[in-house]
Amino acid sequence: MSTLETNAIGKYSGNNVSIDDALNLKSYTTAQRDALTSVAGDIIYNTTDTKVQVYDGAAWNDLGGIGDSSIEYVVVAGGGAGGAGGYGGAYYGGGGGAGGYSSNVISENSGGLSNREMLLVYEAGTYAVSIGAGATAGSSTGSSGSNSRFGSVFSIGGGGGGAGINNNPQNGRDGGSGGGGGSSQSGTSQATGGSPETSQGFSGGNGSNNSTGHAGSGGGAGAVGTTGNSAAGGVGIASTITGSSITRANGGTIGNTSVGGTNTGDGGSGSVTSSGYNGGSGVVIIRFPSTKSITVGAGLTSSSATVGSNTVVTFTAGTGTVTFS
Repeated sequence: MSTLETNAIGKYSGNNVSIDDALNLKSYTTAQRDALTSVAGDIIYNTTDTKVQVYDGAAWNDLGGIGDSSIEYVVVAGGGAGGAGGYGGAYYGGGGGAGGYSSNVISENSGGLSNREMLLVYEAGTYAVSIGAGATAGSSTGSSGSNSRFGSVFSIGGGGGGAGINNNPQNGRDGGSGGGGGSSQSGTSQATGGSPETSQGFSGGNGSNNSTGHAGSGGGAGAVGTTGNSAAGGVGIASTITGSSITRANGGTIGNTSVGGTNTGDGGSGSVTSSGYNGGSGVVIIRFPSTKSITVGAGLTSSSATVGSNTVVTFTAGTGTVTFS
């Protein structure tokens, strides 16, 4: 690739400079940026904060795009409950599907999910927030998790795992990610895994109809569920929106006594006993420039942290509104 070095570029027309291709700014992490000897007017792309920044002679300031006018979010719904088994002592219920996963964080274009459009935050605005509960398991097919919301972004609760019954296996429920199908004996119909919400997760695994009694695990935000009495659930997605990498929205396993964790959106395990296991509650996390102010309304449980030049607010329970100014 050739390199152009020059002390000046002349005007093309009026006050405009014409460039045929995209202009790629020099990229630095925050630590690398701070080690520079900068002068007023220097412009870089900060890979730590994912922002274009300009130096004013005293401090680095964010420009537009993923900066002053927008926020980033991760919205995870409640996970589905695992299905019950134990009919004849050989048949497993399917794993619960993970809660739907919605995110516009650029680094999270993973699996079959597509990044959502940035949600603009104006100088003043109020947005609804709700955190979906994880599903409670019972003595049959698992119930589905509850939806989570941030503004116009809705994540759909994970589908429950199907019950394992020797002559009448139950299908996994549809949801953010689908629940796994229950197992059955040879010669009976095969239970199928539930289907996912578009761009929020993956299908649950199918249950088998053979003498092994294998069930399907729950789909996760990053992969489909599988089949087997010790089958792992579909994997979730790792996010660094809080500054640390945390994986959420894993599908429920088979044959473990695993309850979906609090604020993970994980599906609950399918069981060989008379009851499956509960799904994990959801979570809403937002990240925005610290130049903005937020007021959290009554009814929401939240915590706040500063990560670089951004504020990160994590909502762990409740329903209410937030207002930006």
